Amino acid sequence: MRDPYDVLGVAKGADESEIKRAYRRLAKKLHPDSNTEDPKAQDKFAELTGAYDLLSDKEKRGQFDRGEIDAQGKPRMHDFAGFGGGGGGARPGGFSGFDGDTIFESFSFGPDGARRPGGRAGRGGSFDDIGDMFGFGRQRRSAGGGFSPQPGADTEITLPVTYEEAAAGASKRVALPNGKQVDVKIAPGTVEGHRMRLKGQGEPSPTGGPAGDAYVTVSYAIHPLFRREGDDLRQEVPVPLQDAVLGTKVRVPTLTGAVDLNIPAWTSGGKVFRLRGKGLPKAAGGHGDLLVEINLALPADRDGELEALMRKWRGD
Repeated sequence: MRDPYDVLGVAKGADESEIKRAYRRLAKKLHPDSNTEDPKAQDKFAELTGAYDLLSDKEKRGQFDRGEIDAQGKPRMHDFAGFGGGGGGARPGGFSGFDGDTIFESFSFGPDGARRPGGRAGRGGSFDDIGDMFGFGRQRRSAGGGFSPQPGADTEITLPVTYEEAAAGASKRVALPNGKQVDVKIAPGTVEGHRMRLKGQGEPSPTGGPAGDAYVTVSYAIHPLFRREGDDLRQEVPVPLQDAVLGTKVRVPTLTGAVDLNIPAWTSGGKVFRLRGKGLPKAAGGHGDLLVEINLALPADRDGELEALMRKWRGD
C-alpha cells in the first residue's frame, strides 16, 4: 500500500476533520458502484479505506508517523547497527548487542570437531537452539532428521462494504497477497467487524511450507447519504416551507429502497421521524432504525407575498 497521506491527498499535519473530508470526497469518486468499468476500482477503494482506517486511528497514526508500523499496519523490521564483540564494543556491519564468542560457548565440540551434548546451561548445545538465541524461534525437526518447513505468515485484509451490501448481502472481490483475486460472499445482515478465514491464501512460505491464511474483516464504508449512529442511521430531508405548513408526502431513500413518509401539517424544522428496522444490521439480529430529520427549504426565488406574510406575522 502507498503512503496513506498520499492516498488521501492530505499533509502529514492534517487534522481529523481534514482527513475525514478527504475520505468522503474520494469515497464518492472511487466507489466501485460509480466505476463499474474499471477492473481496479475495488482495489483503489480498498486502498482508500485502508488509508483512512489507519489515519483515523490516533494510536495507529502515531505508530506510523514514528516508523513503527508500515502503511498496512504491520510492524516494520529495523536494521541491526553493529555486532558486539567480547569486550562489549561494536563491530561494523554486524548485529548490536550480540557477542560472537558467547554464542559459540553455547555449543560443545569434541577434539574431532563433532558436536557433543552437554552444552552450557543444560541446553544440550543443539543447533535446534540457535533460532532461539536470535529470537527467530526454534526450527522443528521432521521425523527424518531434517528441518520441517515453516508455514507462511497470515495476512489481514480489510474489505469495505456499503451499508446496502451489509444489509442485503453481496459478492465482493478480494485481492490476495499471492496475486489471486477471489470472490467472497457477504451474507445479508453482516455486521462491521465480521472476520472470515481464507485457508491457505496468505503469504507463501519462504522455506517451502504451506501458505499462511488470509483473514478478511468487513468494514463499513462512509455513506454519502446516511450518517451512522451506532446501529441507527440518520439522514436529513429538505421539505418546502409550504409543505411543512400544509402537510405532504416525501420519498425517502432507505437501504432497501425508497419509501413514502407522511409529513403532517405544521411540521417544524428539526422534527425527526423514526423508520423502525430500516437501519444497519445488529449483531444480535434484526436492524437498527432510520432517523429522518426534516429541514425546511425556502423557495429558490424570492417570493414577495411570502415575505409580506412573514412581516405581518412578525408585526412589522
